[in-house]
Amino acid sequence: MDPSTGADRPAEPAGDAGPWTAPNLITAVRLLCIPLFVWLLFGLDAPAAAAALLALLGATDWVDGYVARRFDQVSNVGKAFDPAVDRLLLIVGVGSIIVVGAVPLWLGLVVVVREVLLSAWVVGLLAAGGARMDVTFVGKTGTFLMMVAFPAFLAATDERLPEWATSLLELIAWGAAIPGLVCSLVAFVGYIPRGLQSLRDGRSASV
Repeated sequence: MDPSTGADRPAEPAGDAGPWTAPNLITAVRLLCIPLFVWLLFGLDAPAAAAALLALLGATDWVDGYVARRFDQVSNVGKAFDPAVDRLLLIVGVGSIIVVGAVPLWLGLVVVVREVLLSAWVVGLLAAGGARMDVTFVGKTGTFLMMVAFPAFLAATDERLPEWATSLLELIAWGAAIPGLVCSLVAFVGYIPRGLQSLRDGRSASV
C-alpha cells in the first residue's frame, strides 16, 4: 500500500529485484575503482600495481552476477549496469595501456573500436525503441580473457620485475589475448542480428 495515496503500490516486475541490491553495489565499487587505476598508472607510474588492480576488477566481474543469482537479486538495472561498467572498464583500461605503449597498437585499437561500436549499437537500439539485449556467454568470455591479457601486457613493462616474471606475463598475455579476441569478434557479429531482433521485439511490445 502506498501511504501517500492509499493505493496499492505497483509490484516490481517479475524477476526484478529493483536497483538497490548488493550486486549493483558491487558493480558500483568496481566503477569507482577505474579512476584509481588511472591514478596508479599515470600518477604514481606504477604499472604493476595498476595491472594488479585491473586484473582484480576483471576477475571479480563474475561476483555480482553470482550474488544476484544466489540471493535472488537479479534486476533490470543490474543487467544493464554491469555490462556498461565492464565495457567502460575495458575501454579505459585498454586505452590507458595503449597510451603507455604496453600493448601492440593493432590489438589495442581492434579492442577499443569494437567496444565503441558495440556501445553505440546498443545505445542506438535502445533509443530507437528496441528491447534490452542480454550479454552472451561468448561476449562475457571474450571480455574476461581480455581482462587477463591486458593487465599482463601492462605488468610485463614494469622494469622493477625480474626478467623471468616479465617473460611469463607476456606468455600469459598472448595466451589470453588471441582466444579473447576471437570470442569478442564472434560476439560482436552475433550482436547484429540479435540487435535487429530486439528492435522488432521492442517495437512490437509498444504497439
